[in-house]
Amino acid sequence: MEQAQSAVEKRPVFMPRVNSDNLVKTDMVRFERHVGFASRQKKKSINDMHQVIRKKYGFNHVLELSSKSGNKLSFLLSPLSLKLTNENGGEQYSVENAFQSSMVFEDGGPYIDLLSAPPRQAKKDERLINSGELIGYNYFGMEWSVEPLTTFYDWLYVNALKQNPHLHEEVMQYQAFTDMEFNPKKSIHGAAYALAMFVALHKRELLDNIEDPAVFFNLYHDFKVSNTEELLEAGWI
Repeated sequence: MEQAQSAVEKRPVFMPRVNSDNLVKTDMVRFERHVGFASRQKKKSINDMHQVIRKKYGFNHVLELSSKSGNKLSFLLSPLSLKLTNENGGEQYSVENAFQSSMVFEDGGPYIDLLSAPPRQAKKDERLINSGELIGYNYFGMEWSVEPLTTFYDWLYVNALKQNPHLHEEVMQYQAFTDMEFNPKKSIHGAAYALAMFVALHKRELLDNIEDPAVFFNLYHDFKVSNTEELLEAGWI
C-alpha cells in the first residue's frame, strides 16, 4: 500500500476579539499537510490544522472557509457567492466581482465589465495582471486608496455580510476562521480575515453606519491591525 505523504505547512488563523486593542488577532499555525490534490487529502489537512488550533486556543468551533471544508455555510460565505447590493442601482454582485471590477491601475481600470463575469473568471482576467501597478479602487464612483492594505476588500465583505442577516446567527457561533486556499505569501486579501472582522464588529455592536467608508476607515486607526501583512513584515511568514 502506498504511504500517504505529508509535509509541514503554515497557514493563518483569524480570531475575532472583543476585549482587545485588535478587532482580529492573526496567528500562524503549523500543521501536517497531506500532499495531494484529492478532496480527501485537503480535508485531512484542514482537520489537522483545526486540531492544532483547538489544542492551542481551546476553541471548539473553527470554520474553514474554502470549498474543501464541505460545510454549506462556507459556500454561502465565500466571496464568490456572498452578494453585495449596490445602493445606487440596487443590483447585486458577488464580493469577488465587486472587488475585481473596482481595481484601478497605472495603465487602465476600473474594468466594470467584470461585474457581470463569472466570479472565478473575473478573478483571473488578464487585464488585472497586465495593466501596471495597482494605484487604487473605484467602486461606482467611490474612490479608495490602496492604504491601509485590505481596507477596501474588508469593507466590501463586511457590508455584504451585514446585508445578509439570515447568515448572522450561525456565523456568530464560530471562534476562529481559516482558509486553506489562502496563501499570505501570494495574496493579502482574504475573506477569512474580513469574516473575523465582521464577527468582532457585531459582538462589539459597531456595525452601525459601517456602510460609510469614513466610519469604516477610522477602524484602522482606532484599533491595532493584526493581519497577514503585519506578520509578513515581522518575518513570521
